Amino acid sequence: MSTGRSSTSEATSDTREIHTYKGQDRALRANRLGTVGLLLSVVAASAPMLVVAGVMPTVFGVMGIVGQPLLYVILGIVLVLFSFGYAEMSRHIHNAGAFYAYIARGLGPTVGAGASLLALVAYSAMQFAVYGLLGFEVSGLFATYLDISVGWWVPALFAAAVVGVLGWLKIDLNAKVLGVLLAIECLLVVIFDIAVVADPGKEGLSMAAFDPANVTGAGFGTALCFCVAAFVGCEQAPVYAEETSRPHIVVSRVMFLAVGYAASFLALSAWALTVAAGPGSIVAVSAEQGPGLLFGLTEERLGTTFADLLHVLFVTGMFAALLSFHNVVARYAFAMGREGLLPATFGRTTRGSGAPASGSVLQSLISVAAIAAFALTDGKPNGDPTAPVLRLFTWMGSVGALGIITLMALASCAVIVFFVRRGAGRAHAPRLVASGIAIVALVGIAVYTVKDFGVLIDAGPGSALSWALPGLIGLALVGGIGYGLVLRSVKPEVHARIGLGNEAFQLEKAAEQRAERTTA
Repeated sequence: MSTGRSSTSEATSDTREIHTYKGQDRALRANRLGTVGLLLSVVAASAPMLVVAGVMPTVFGVMGIVGQPLLYVILGIVLVLFSFGYAEMSRHIHNAGAFYAYIARGLGPTVGAGASLLALVAYSAMQFAVYGLLGFEVSGLFATYLDISVGWWVPALFAAAVVGVLGWLKIDLNAKVLGVLLAIECLLVVIFDIAVVADPGKEGLSMAAFDPANVTGAGFGTALCFCVAAFVGCEQAPVYAEETSRPHIVVSRVMFLAVGYAASFLALSAWALTVAAGPGSIVAVSAEQGPGLLFGLTEERLGTTFADLLHVLFVTGMFAALLSFHNVVARYAFAMGREGLLPATFGRTTRGSGAPASGSVLQSLISVAAIAAFALTDGKPNGDPTAPVLRLFTWMGSVGALGIITLMALASCAVIVFFVRRGAGRAHAPRLVASGIAIVALVGIAVYTVKDFGVLIDAGPGSALSWALPGLIGLALVGGIGYGLVLRSVKPEVHARIGLGNEAFQLEKAAEQRAERTTA
């Protein structure tokens, strides 16, 4: 049962025929993305340079996890297990609502409504986090190279405006923008990795970072959350299912490629950092240099010019992540508007580009509001990282990561229920076993994350933020479920449509045709 495929075939022969089920403006344009375009769109969200320059020094220096490279391998295996069931769902359900659509089809429309709100909150939080770090980094570049002092919120707001404009354009054009930025930043990091192998630190080409004994530590729980966040984006492929060619093949293929790429790239790059600084020194050096670790080690081997170029690509990589998150949130809003979870205006697309215009505008406005809220509470001088990094980036990034981990666990449960209810449990037994193992791992990571949330956000003992911020995820899920219960009572026809996407319109069309035949 594949949602939206019939709409594609109708539109192929005559674009106007798509009006027979709620109009062309209720459908995302099919065949916009192939394997490469979709892969670039989802991998860009993980912002490889952001992870290498921002996340890795934090895990090394603050949490003391020398075995970070092995952690990426382990988490890569967990996400592959998750992907077996999740990818199989993508063959049966093509819906821009992805997570919440799958959860609705497996666990019911009410839980699906909760997942829809949770997805909006989680992905929006991830985007807000990147705005904070990008603003701070660009402000620093202006001060360093142009001797101009500018508040972090100025480049953050400018980036929000550019992202908003690109969000209106064709998704294939967005994919090209993401592809260029992603390819350049990954190439430069690989060049750094090769340079380190050619010129290792004083401890040589040590493999100590892959020793299981070096994975444990006081910061293990927080490291799990940070490292899972590094993979965010790999799960986004189904969001674009309605816009891909052969979605029943391309989406699952891209998911496995994205997870495999992320795990290998991150593990190799984290290992290169330990080799460059030395496994015995990486914790101390990372604690001292922080986000400057990558650039300092690069300058030692490849010179100042290359390090400066890497710094600029750090910013463009963050911009690529912003655009990727924006596209995902806009499509979730589109799917929710199409099904009645949001006002109908969000379920329409532009005729020119086929982009979810209203969802894009909504996300732009919310992003501006979030940036403004943190800017107004920032009484520090320019260059101080308190508001953009220690608050906006750290707080929202942690909230977003927890939300996505929760969605993954719910989606894995939905996979099992979906196939068992349809009598296909035995046929899909290996996938369901993999999903079961993924549930245990993901729930464990979520528990660790909540337990150590105060450490994650650097909150003091007894700080209300330690429970209030993760509480946002619980509030979104419970609030969405409550909304679903209200819809079931007040608007049962809307409740029944949750998770069906274009399939609901096809059912309406068939019902109207039957009614017409009966009347005739």
